[in-house]
Amino acid sequence: MKELEYYIEAASRNGRPPRPGIILAIRMCLIALKRLEITDLIEHKRTLIVIVETDRCLPDAIQLVTGCRLANRTLKVRDMGKMAAAFLDLTTGRAVRVAALESANRKAVQLYPAVAREEALSLAYRTLNDEELYDAEFVRVNLIPEDLPGYRAPRVICEQCGEGIAFRREVRAGDRTLCRACAGERYYAPL
Repeated sequence: MKELEYYIEAASRNGRPPRPGIILAIRMCLIALKRLEITDLIEHKRTLIVIVETDRCLPDAIQLVTGCRLANRTLKVRDMGKMAAAFLDLTTGRAVRVAALESANRKAVQLYPAVAREEALSLAYRTLNDEELYDAEFVRVNLIPEDLPGYRAPRVICEQCGEGIAFRREVRAGDRTLCRACAGERYYAPL
């Protein structure tokens, strides 16, 4: 596995260093992989699942470090508004949840009072020890088979809108099979 500075360099854009949240997220991945004793990410290409609790910079860093992606169903977003993620090793069944501590932000500003807040955060996120930055604990993660990589199920057709539905995401409403949008779980409104 590569070191922190390798990933920080890889996350740099147009010669600009990554934002503090990316550095914090990279370290979060490295801690989780260490706790799970994963050293070869190629070996865990489809057996490491990560569930992120925010849709901000954390998923980008997780994809960079672990290779987990939405498209291969190894990266999941459960937006809880938290800088946290659970890392599940399907080969062992072990999972660790790592959450950033809010106290690290205050500590960063105290440690580096002479620099702008964002720079102070970047410096602190590189240098503070893991225990000052994160709470990490082993947890149980329950995923249904439909959420696992490689799951196959027949597509069904919504009886109201006619759109296809994959991965058993349909809803039974009386004697009808509906997509979640037609069943009332729509996140959009037709114009």
